[in-house]
Amino acid sequence: MADFPSKVTTETSSPHSQNSQQGGNSLRGLAANVTTMMDMSFIRSIPAILMMAEIFLGLLQWALIASTHYTLVPANGWVMFVAVTLWILTTILFCMILFGAQRKLTTVPWPLTVMVYHGGATVLSLTAFLANAASVHPFHFGYFYGHMAAAAFFGAVVTLAYGASAFFSYLDWKGDGGNAATSTVPT
Repeated sequence: MADFPSKVTTETSSPHSQNSQQGGNSLRGLAANVTTMMDMSFIRSIPAILMMAEIFLGLLQWALIASTHYTLVPANGWVMFVAVTLWILTTILFCMILFGAQRKLTTVPWPLTVMVYHGGATVLSLTAFLANAASVHPFHFGYFYGHMAAAAFFGAVVTLAYGASAFFSYLDWKGDGGNAATSTVPT
């Protein structure tokens, strides 16, 4: 019984020291750090699903426009500019919200910023869709008619997605988005 304390060690180790001792299983640690930074509840929300749809459909729209001779019709240059710009900005905004930039940049009024972005994106996407749809002629482009028509279709769908995002952003800005922190504040 007297040997008991000498047989027990009370050393503890951190996961970082174990990873360095095992020869660098640091990828597992990196994945754990990334998932703790991500807002997993945002991924499952309707605004996130709409933003993912906007990114996917916007990519399809500008890829279809880019696969044609869009420089022949000046309106298609506007469609291409709007589609690519909104696709890039939506991807950046999605990543910022996913990784919690609103917790780090507290000076930015995020609900208002997101609502204004989605409202502006809706208007710009609508103008791009109308310009694209007006420039689709079955005999003018021949081979590229299907590409132009499909781009106009995806432009209409992405416009509706931006409109729905603007609506949900408005609800979030007004506080009707189901935010428990704003609904439990005594008045």
